[in-house]
Amino acid sequence: MATTNHFGIALRGWRERVSPQDSGLEVDGDRRIPGLRREEVARLAGLSVDYVVRLEQGRARNPSAQVVTALARALRLEPSERDHLFRCAHLAPPPAGNVSRHVPARVHRLVGQLAGTPTAVFAADWTLVGWNGMWSETIGDPRAYGWEERNLVAGMFRTGDARGRGPIGAWPVRSWAGDEVEEEDLVADLRVTAAAHPHDARLAAFVDRMLDDSPRFAHLWSNGTARPHVGDRKTVEHPRVGDIDLDLDVVMAAGTDLRIVTYTAAVGTADAEKMDALRVACAPLGPRVPR
Repeated sequence: MATTNHFGIALRGWRERVSPQDSGLEVDGDRRIPGLRREEVARLAGLSVDYVVRLEQGRARNPSAQVVTALARALRLEPSERDHLFRCAHLAPPPAGNVSRHVPARVHRLVGQLAGTPTAVFAADWTLVGWNGMWSETIGDPRAYGWEERNLVAGMFRTGDARGRGPIGAWPVRSWAGDEVEEEDLVADLRVTAAAHPHDARLAAFVDRMLDDSPRFAHLWSNGTARPHVGDRKTVEHPRVGDIDLDLDVVMAAGTDLRIVTYTAAVGTADAEKMDALRVACAPLGPRVPR
């Protein structure tokens, strides 16, 4: 049974997607093919044309990490695409750089278009980097939470009541699974981020401070659990409309490691009616960013 040449298929597809102009190359005369020629990819990546041909055709099967990196740069690949190319070459993707707090325009646009749904954007280290008006209406303006560094982990473990439990909203927001499970989920997700960004000095310093300041965080960190935080069931003790039972979902913004967090109510329930009341009160403002 023939082995599919995943690397060659990906390489050719991305080569045909990139225009010479995007790559800073001069174009002379008519071109019969879309995208870059093989010799142009070879020039941009510092490889021989013959080697690029053999990679596309599957006759060269074991490119080095340096070759894959050069091709990813020449083809202007997104991080997720670069990682896919590494996996097609049977190589581990390179570790990410620093945790990004940049919110692309398309993510800002998405948060704005979800005006009727409480939505916030968190960096991979759980620093809050954006939210919409319904988020503020539902669990309060983030500027009133009292989180240190506007970070959910710091807010939960380093501030709060006598037992050290910090607020995750301007008013009480309770997890149906219990505080301990919620905390474990968040720490496990942060561990995934730490493993993906091993050279991020700011993240490493943040984890060190958490270990020093919070015995509960240190205990959860020491168990080694690592998994993405994907959701929860919450009760929001809202000061105007009373308790609201909501589903919290966490999704990754494509091509980034940003976490988009939403709260939704089951259709046809009293909780949905309470959310409708909050929507009426919510001014039609665009997405917020930290100040």
